[in-house]
Amino acid sequence: MQSASVSVKQSAVRRLSVGLWWSLIGGLVLPTGSVAAEGISPVPVAQVAAPTELSPEEQATIAVFDRATRSVVFIANTAMQRDPWSFNLFEVPQGSGTGFVWSRQGHIVTNYHVIYGADSITVTLADRTEYKAKVIGADPDHDVAVLQIQASEATLQPVTIGNSQSLRVGQKVLAIGNPFGLDHTLTTGVVSALGRTIKSMSNRTIEGVIQTDAAINPGNSGGPLLDSGGRLIGVNTQIVSPSGAFAGIGFAVPVDTVNRIVPELIKHGKLIRPGLGISLVPDAMARRWGVKGVIIGKVGRGSAAERIGLHGARETAGGRIELGDIIVAVDGRPVETIDDLMDLMEQHKVGDQVTIEFTRGSRRLQAMATLQAVN
Repeated sequence: MQSASVSVKQSAVRRLSVGLWWSLIGGLVLPTGSVAAEGISPVPVAQVAAPTELSPEEQATIAVFDRATRSVVFIANTAMQRDPWSFNLFEVPQGSGTGFVWSRQGHIVTNYHVIYGADSITVTLADRTEYKAKVIGADPDHDVAVLQIQASEATLQPVTIGNSQSLRVGQKVLAIGNPFGLDHTLTTGVVSALGRTIKSMSNRTIEGVIQTDAAINPGNSGGPLLDSGGRLIGVNTQIVSPSGAFAGIGFAVPVDTVNRIVPELIKHGKLIRPGLGISLVPDAMARRWGVKGVIIGKVGRGSAAERIGLHGARETAGGRIELGDIIVAVDGRPVETIDDLMDLMEQHKVGDQVTIEFTRGSRRLQAMATLQAVN
């Protein structure tokens, strides 16, 4: 009887040892029936979650991102500086930003402030290849610039151009950037407001700007703002934030404005604006004199303004300055500042006819002018 009892105990010990051995090599997952008979509970087996199904909206967003990133580039801006002790020249990083491929001829669109002050610009494509870029044209007033790189057409994937005229507040938008040379990033949001006005680097107002809550952080400037179909609707340009971090208010230059400017920059290197061929008295002086409207300082010889008889300021025989005509409306729309006049001019093309309303002394007059090209 004693030998039988010892045998049972030894068998139990062996089963316990085998169970512990299995638990050690099996990652604490005990095989079925290992030691349960001895009153030891088995360790529960971890359950593997099934793959999460993506919603149709998520799948559509991923598809847009995958397609659009082929068009988004990273832009590095460097400037030359001279060492004050050795007088040697060396390159210093000036800034960076994002851009996107406009055409298969190597045209890249970005913000003007991204390339401002650059002595050398490098563009990195989605496939990580780098190219030196040259500035083809820039328009500081709308914070838009066009670069060009010498790359094969096969490596360039132009962005799909949409329109901003039919945008609605509340529709979904996607902002893609390449901040600080990191890989592409995506933020999503909605159109928060339309028709906003912001100031450019040249202190000119940019009209019709898109406001969005899609995060636009430093380094994302110059990147595309897309609709849910992946079409370009704006160029991300700036944020409003006291701290410099994104706070839910970002702005993009509308694509209809960009689509008007970029071909001009590619063709002429600058924006050819329609105008009257006049110089204007600064707004601050006009306000100081209590004038409501835009005062003509000088009328160019042979200009559109001269052809319709507009007068600039002149000095009288007694040495007094006599104010020129004061433009108060264009096509019935009021003009109070130089920005007002320039914004109205930019809604037309060279050769268009507009009605100019102006005051001369106590009289209010009007004339039909044919707009000319001005710098």
